[in-house]
Amino acid sequence: MNTLTAIHELWLSTGIAGFTWQQIIMIAVGLALIYLAVGKRFEPLLLVPIGFGGILANVPFVGIAEAGGFLGQIYGFGIATGLFPLFIFIGVGALTDFGPLLANPRTALLGAAAQFGIFATLLGALGLGRMPAIDFTIADASAIAIIGGADGPTAIFLATRLSPELLGSIAVAAYSYMALVPIIQPPIVRALTSEKERAIKMEQLREVSRVERILFPIVVLVICIVLLPTATPLIGALMFGNLIKECGVTDRLAKAAQNELINIVTILLGLAVGSRLSAEEFLTVETLGILVLGLVAFGIGTASGVLLGKLMNLVSKHPINPIIGAAGVSAVPMAARVANKIGQESNPDNHLLMHAMGPNVAGVIGSAVAAGVLMAIVPLFG
Repeated sequence: MNTLTAIHELWLSTGIAGFTWQQIIMIAVGLALIYLAVGKRFEPLLLVPIGFGGILANVPFVGIAEAGGFLGQIYGFGIATGLFPLFIFIGVGALTDFGPLLANPRTALLGAAAQFGIFATLLGALGLGRMPAIDFTIADASAIAIIGGADGPTAIFLATRLSPELLGSIAVAAYSYMALVPIIQPPIVRALTSEKERAIKMEQLREVSRVERILFPIVVLVICIVLLPTATPLIGALMFGNLIKECGVTDRLAKAAQNELINIVTILLGLAVGSRLSAEEFLTVETLGILVLGLVAFGIGTASGVLLGKLMNLVSKHPINPIIGAAGVSAVPMAARVANKIGQESNPDNHLLMHAMGPNVAGVIGSAVAAGVLMAIVPLFG
């Protein structure tokens, strides 16, 4: 081999020679996600590993995201099997206080209303699937629609079951819109409510007993098993995490779920999701459709919760600020904080955070139930 041939072979083995323009775009997307996480503090615990995983997935030659690669093995173990979202739900359950929901059970209706965006977007995705350049099956449309619940783990769990090839786009859309709650929700809330409505003060919540807190996860799990078994993996993981928190005799387990478990799984989940951001999987017309539909789903979910809040305030003996309906999407606790902030802009003495946590945690249950419904009905349509 002469010198020029050796130099040529060496050049071909470098990353510079191996990169395609599509890979460069996806690396830029990964860097943009990291910037949003670090510079804007948008969901940093997830966007940093997702962005970094997206960069690694587009490195030429080494196949990091392929089946035998570093990220490919993590994906196969935790995402393809659906384990990571369930582990996350155990941690979320251990971190969640269902007290505000128990103190004011009516707010569960607001959490349910916010799920309307999921089913409205399902119809939209099916409509897009009729376009020549986009081929969405009912399974694809169902996986896309769950973005409207603003629940990343649920979106990932459903996508792995129904449409694994769209997982990267769905996960990025779900977590991006969760991160953008403070930007997306306020204009929708202000457009649908008056200054007088946003200034409504709500009555102080009652104290919830320890017995109620312990019985709640057990009762919810039993109802789920009886009525919607397909939602049991998500609901069961969530309620188990909450039970070890509330029962008072498993503090070590609760603390492990709240810290070590959820932190380790978040790292691995983010990297594994990022591994799906390879150029050949992400840079498609379908991805653009997913991003648009995800935004529509999120907007409809927010609007549905607010509109039901307005209706409930009209017929209720006790005042209900319709802003808290926007917290029905399950971006916990960011959506509740946004509702509280909007309320205080209209009335500085208005403290809606705990009231908004009711529909917020109800939204977590609602999105899991919606996922179970979709998993149950999709097989019926082949």
